[in-house]
Amino acid sequence: MSTPYPFTAVVGQDDLRLALLLNAVSPAVGGVLVRGEKGTAKSTAVRALSALLPEVDVVVGCRFSCAPGSPDPVCPDGPHETGPGSYRPARVVELPVGASEDRLVGALDIERALAEGVKAFEPGLLADANRGVLYVDEVNLLHDHLVDLLLDAAAMGSSYVEREGVSVRHAARFLLVGTMNPEEGELRPQLLDRFGLTVEVAASREPDLRVEVVRRRLAYDDDPAAFAARWADEEDALRARIVAARALLPEVRLGDAALRQIAATCAAFEVDGMRADIVMARTATTLAAWAGRTVVLAEDVRQAALLALPHRRRRNPFDAPGLDEEKLDDTLEEFGGGDDAPEDDPDPDGPGGGGRPPQDGPEGPQDGPVDTAEARPEEPAHPEEPAQPEEGQGGRPAGSGEQSAVRAAEPFRTKMLSVPGLGEGAAGRRSRARTDHGRTTGSRRPQGALTKLHLAATVQAAAPHQRARGRSGRGLVVRRDDLRQATREGREGNLVLFVVDASGSMAARQRMSAVKGAVLSLLLDAYQRRDKVGLITFRGKDATVALPPTSSVDAAAVRLETLPTGGRTPLSAGLLKAHDVLRVERMRDPARRPLLVVVTDGRATGGPDPVALGTRAARLHAAEGTASVVVDCESGPVRLGLAGALAGELGGTAVTLDELRADSIAGLVRDVQGASGAHRRVA
Repeated sequence: MSTPYPFTAVVGQDDLRLALLLNAVSPAVGGVLVRGEKGTAKSTAVRALSALLPEVDVVVGCRFSCAPGSPDPVCPDGPHETGPGSYRPARVVELPVGASEDRLVGALDIERALAEGVKAFEPGLLADANRGVLYVDEVNLLHDHLVDLLLDAAAMGSSYVEREGVSVRHAARFLLVGTMNPEEGELRPQLLDRFGLTVEVAASREPDLRVEVVRRRLAYDDDPAAFAARWADEEDALRARIVAARALLPEVRLGDAALRQIAATCAAFEVDGMRADIVMARTATTLAAWAGRTVVLAEDVRQAALLALPHRRRRNPFDAPGLDEEKLDDTLEEFGGGDDAPEDDPDPDGPGGGGRPPQDGPEGPQDGPVDTAEARPEEPAHPEEPAQPEEGQGGRPAGSGEQSAVRAAEPFRTKMLSVPGLGEGAAGRRSRARTDHGRTTGSRRPQGALTKLHLAATVQAAAPHQRARGRSGRGLVVRRDDLRQATREGREGNLVLFVVDASGSMAARQRMSAVKGAVLSLLLDAYQRRDKVGLITFRGKDATVALPPTSSVDAAAVRLETLPTGGRTPLSAGLLKAHDVLRVERMRDPARRPLLVVVTDGRATGGPDPVALGTRAARLHAAEGTASVVVDCESGPVRLGLAGALAGELGGTAVTLDELRADSIAGLVRDVQGASGAHRRVA
C-alpha cells in the first residue's frame, strides 16, 4: 500500500484543512464541498485525512462495519451479538464519476431472489464507507440520480436497495467530501445546500509558498516513507487534538447570544430554509471544541458563517459564491457579542487555542481566512450610453466600428427546444433518450449484470418451460436465460452550441441587450437541463470560439457579458466554425447529440457573394442532420425574413425573441426539426 501524503505537510489551504478537520471532529457538521482550480491539493488533502482519523472498532466479519457495542439490528450480515470486536483504520472510499447505481448502493441477486427467495446482497461503496469517509472527486460531473442517492444516504445515515419488491437496508454513516472544478460546471443549488461546509481553494501567488509546495512534493515523490516519517510527530499531535476535541464536544455550550447571532446572520444573508442555521450552530460548537473551549464565542460564529453560508447565497447558476465580510461583521456587532469566555479559557495563541490548523514551513503563520468574494472586485456598471441607430437604408449597418459591450437584459423562462428522435446520451432533461431511469417501454435480454428487472417479461419467458424443468410446487422455476432487462425512456442532456451574431447590424444597444438576455435565458435553461454548452461569435472578418464546449454554463455567461459588437457579418464563417466544433465533439462524445442555436438577424455581408457562402455553410449542417433553431433578432416595421430563410437552409426552426418566451402566446412547445423536416416557424 502506498504511503499517503501527510496532512500536516500540505502548504497553505487553511480553510480547506480546517473544514476537513472540523468534520473529522464532528461528522454531524455535514461534509465538505471543495471548489477550486485544478492542481490545488484538493484530492491530496482529502486522502491524507484518513491517516488522522481514529481507528474504528468493528464486528469481525461484518461487511458493513457494525460497531460491536451497538450493532445495526437490521444489518444484512446480522444479527450480531454484542461483544468485543477488532480495530481497523478508518477508510477513505472513492466514488468514481462513472460508477453505476449498483456500484454505489449495492446489488441484489434477482435470480436467487425469484427462484429461491434468498436476499443475496452484494454491498456497494456506501457500505464500504460506513463509519469512514466517502470521497467524490469531480462531484459536479456525477449523474443527478447518483448524487440524489448519495445525499439521501448521507442525510438519513442508511441506504435502501429496492429491486422488484425485494429490499435491503443497511447503515451508511460517513463523512461526505466532494471536490469540483467550477470551470467544468456547477452543482444544482439544492444539492449545494446538502453539503454542510464549502471552501474555495486557489494556488498561492506568493513565490516562496509555491517554492515550498514544489520542494515538499519532490521530496515526497523521491521517498514517500522517509518524507512521511519527517512529519510523523506533527501527524501524531494533530491526531491527538482530534481525539481531544471529540471528547470535549459534548461539553461545549451554545449560549443564547451566539444562537441569536447565528439566526440573525442567516436572516441577513437571506438563505433559504433552516439548514444553514443548524449547520452554523454545529460548526460553531465544533470550532469551540477544536480551540479547547466549552463556550462558543463570536469568533466561532463568524468562522462558521464563512464556511457554511457562501454556497447557500447563490440565487442562480451565474452568481459567484461568496460572502460580504463587512456585512457579516456589522450583523454580528448589531446582535451583540458571543458569550464571554471563562476566565480559565486557554490562551488562544497556545497549543490548544485558535480555530486554525497548525501550519509548518517557511511561510509562517497565516493571517486568517481568505475572503474569496472580496478578492474578486465587482464588475463596474456599464455607463449609460445614447442609443445607436439600428440600421441605415437598405438594411446596411449604421456603423462598422466596434461597439463596447452592453449588459444583458433580465433572463426569462424559455420554451423547451429539443432534439428530435431517441438518443442514448448522458442523462439530462432535454431530449428523449434510452436511459437507466424513466418510464418502462419494453424489455430485452440483459447484457452483463441485471439491474432493472422486467418482471412480466421474465415470467412470460419462463412460463413455457415449467413442465420440462420438473416444476412440482407453487414456485416458478426460473433460469438465467429467462431474465429480462427493462428498457426505459427518459431524458438526455445535449450539446447546445450557440452561434451569436455580434456584427454591426446587431449593435444597437437596446437590441443587443435583448439578444444577450435571450442567450442568457437559453444558457439558464441549458444549466437546468444538464447540457454542455459552447459559444461561437462572428463579426468583422471571422468567427471565434469564445467558449469551447463545456459543462460550465456560468463561464459562457461571463463570456457573453463582455461580448463586443461591430463590423461586418461573416455568417458563413460562424456556421463553418460551428461545423468544425461539432465534428470534433462527435469524435469525442458520439452519444451526445448537438443542438445548434444561431442567434442572428440573418444578414450576411463582407467578402464575395456572402449570401451564397452562408447558404452553402448552412446546408453542411443540414446534410449531417444537425438539429437547429434560428433565433430571429430582426426588428423594426420592415422585416426581410432572412433569418427564416436561413432556418430553411439549415432544415430547422425559426423563432423570434418574443416567441422564445415560455409565457408568450406563440403556442405549445414544439420539437426542433432535424434536417429531414421542413422549415416551420413556431406559431
